[in-house]
Amino acid sequence: MTGRGGLRPALLVALLGAVLLALCLLSLAVGAAGIPPDQVVRALFGHAPSPLVENVVWSARMPRTALGLAAGAALGLSGALMQALTRNPLADPGILGVSAGASFALVLAIGVFGLGSFYGYVWFAFAGALAASVLVYLLGRLGRSGLTPVKLALGGIAVTSLLTSLTSAVALTDPEALDRFRFFSAGTMADQDAGAVLRVLPFLCVGAVLALACAPALNSLALGDDVAASHGRRLGLVRLQGVAAVTLLTGAAVAVIGPVVFIGLVVPHIARVLAQSAGIGPDQRWLLPLSAVLAPSLLLAADIVGRVVARPTEVQAGVVVAFIGGPFFIAMVRRRNLAEV
Repeated sequence: MTGRGGLRPALLVALLGAVLLALCLLSLAVGAAGIPPDQVVRALFGHAPSPLVENVVWSARMPRTALGLAAGAALGLSGALMQALTRNPLADPGILGVSAGASFALVLAIGVFGLGSFYGYVWFAFAGALAASVLVYLLGRLGRSGLTPVKLALGGIAVTSLLTSLTSAVALTDPEALDRFRFFSAGTMADQDAGAVLRVLPFLCVGAVLALACAPALNSLALGDDVAASHGRRLGLVRLQGVAAVTLLTGAAVAVIGPVVFIGLVVPHIARVLAQSAGIGPDQRWLLPLSAVLAPSLLLAADIVGRVVARPTEVQAGVVVAFIGGPFFIAMVRRRNLAEV
């Protein structure tokens, strides 16, 4: 589990932590008004060279960076958890319709029921995420071959397309819902304050605890249901706990940054490659935390690139991630046996 005396895993964690820290500093420095890194560090320690620098760092970019950390970790964890629960390398909250379900429920709550507060509509996001995941699972089980990774992915794409169309239809009938839909449909951390981070954090923390607590059972589940049951694992309880974690993590993340697709797909595969190189192997006790660190790194990097490539405007982080994840998803599907569809 720990490679040669634990040294290589420790170095891997330290390296990933350093990369994430560097991206956080870049996120605070890069934007329409660039700030030198040394001034960012001074502002963080209460010695900003000017009130303008202090305001930009703390009021504008710090909430955006913190939200990228929290939501990115949530999406990475939920993707890794979904892939482990379903033993499906194509699983991702965005691909399997979970994010689309949360988005549709959010727009429904705002446009139809008139809910405007986070604590009012976040429960709709949870319900939508759960309902979509159940529907995709049932669709994936149809046919003589039963549940397969490709059928599950195709069912998710179909449900996502349907829910996206319904979301657009509801948004177009209500100006407030349309305004909010336009804001988060592409996936963005912009124009958020510190309150958004504080509101979403309790849900993400509970979801993360539930997800990480599943790790030992997921190692047994990877060997098959019969083996897991022989190890004393209560499979129904494990899956229920996993679904609850995915619902909380995905629903809360979508409620604040929108449906960012492909992070949950790409990151667990990168985590497995890095874990293998560090001698850890397919141990979910390492893969889940690694995914929780890698995902915010990818999301923050995408957000930083989006601020730079189209100055003075911005490209939303979700769009940048899609440019990376789209080809990755196609490559993954091509590796599967499409004859099973």
